[in-house]
Amino acid sequence: MYLQPPTEFQEIASLSATGRSVFGGGGSKAIERVIERLKDEAAKLGANGVILGEITDQETRSIGTDLSADTYSRRSVVSIAVGGSFGIYKKTGKGTAIYVPPSR
Repeated sequence: MYLQPPTEFQEIASLSATGRSVFGGGGSKAIERVIERLKDEAAKLGANGVILGEITDQETRSIGTDLSADTYSRRSVVSIAVGGSFGIYKKTGKGTAIYVPPSR
């Protein structure tokens, strides 16, 4: 995995990989899954390296719920409400599959 291109390499293909996670994009575990998928795709093409591009988050869905209750009496009304939601995110990574020749 390269963050910057090595001095000598041959470009094989552009790659893209995704991973889903819940709550805020999934953190480092989601990034690791995307990087592993990029490596697997590169290896299938005969590459021995990947130049890592951008990794982004995109919320694909959100799930929410609420609960409320009302109580009435002659002189008052009491309402209680509780709610919450969370997002399901897709982390997407881009990279370039490369072949790096052996050192001489």
